[in-house]
Amino acid sequence: MLEQIYHLANALWPVWGMILFLGIVAWAFWPSNKKKFESYGQIPLDDDTLDDRKAN
Repeated sequence: MLEQIYHLANALWPVWGMILFLGIVAWAFWPSNKKKFESYGQIPLDDDTLDDRKAN
């Protein structure tokens, strides 16, 4: 019984991996997440860093 489950899981791992990958891609490109990810993308470009705040 356990060997059958192992073989089934071994055969289906690419399917589960593809489902997981597509879920992550869908979450990343979901329209409601756009504003959040754009703000995250601007973090390296911000001039106001923690070190600058400590120096002043």
